[in-house]
Amino acid sequence: MEEFNYFNYFTEIEEHFWRKRGAHLLVSPLDWAIVETWQKAGVPLEAVLKGIDRAFESYAHSRRALAGRPLKSLVYCVDAVADAAAEASEAAAGSGPGVGRAKPADPFSREEVSAYLAKNAAQLSAAAEKARPSHLDLAARFEETAVRLQERRTALNLEASNDLEDLERWLTVLEERLVAALTAAASDDQIVEIRRELDRALARYRRKMTAEQIASLERQYVQKRLFETFGLPRLSLFYLT
Repeated sequence: MEEFNYFNYFTEIEEHFWRKRGAHLLVSPLDWAIVETWQKAGVPLEAVLKGIDRAFESYAHSRRALAGRPLKSLVYCVDAVADAAAEASEAAAGSGPGVGRAKPADPFSREEVSAYLAKNAAQLSAAAEKARPSHLDLAARFEETAVRLQERRTALNLEASNDLEDLERWLTVLEERLVAALTAAASDDQIVEIRRELDRALARYRRKMTAEQIASLERQYVQKRLFETFGLPRLSLFYLT
């Protein structure tokens, strides 16, 4: 996936969906989790946008559309995006390696990235203070991550180049460790309630999704809700926009 598309992934999808929908909507936790599943799976932005276009074309002939009910969620687009992603993968396999493709300009300045790291470090420290009375080990993990972000921010300001791809790999490792710690610390009741939320949101669409799609979406949704529960920021540059 091209660097510009990767780091502006959510914004591009959100704005495209708004244009197709004809109105700005509040992005639901479920919609955000769906975009995350596409991003984590490496679905090219172009395939997502093509899938959304096809989903709207299909929906236009449905009973709900004819009754004047608009398409409100990206859940309806999941199958169409999966088909477009498969087509893109087949096309890429037959095209061979790209030749002479220029590297896109960095989408974020050094100052923007530095401010983003500082903001996330401060939010992690605040979350550590809040969690310390009841989750001592978890608070220590939050504070350690905050320190790591500040150290990387200092190093970033001293580096000659702004290597966002390397920074993204490093941030992904930190976030994966936070996910593991949160999952281990969460109570059974918390996980069950989050899954109930997802089941309610998916009630109308579940029959249109494969078991693999549902499982992937559940992982992303649970992770998102746990981060929200403990007041944590997402670390990836994917969320900078």
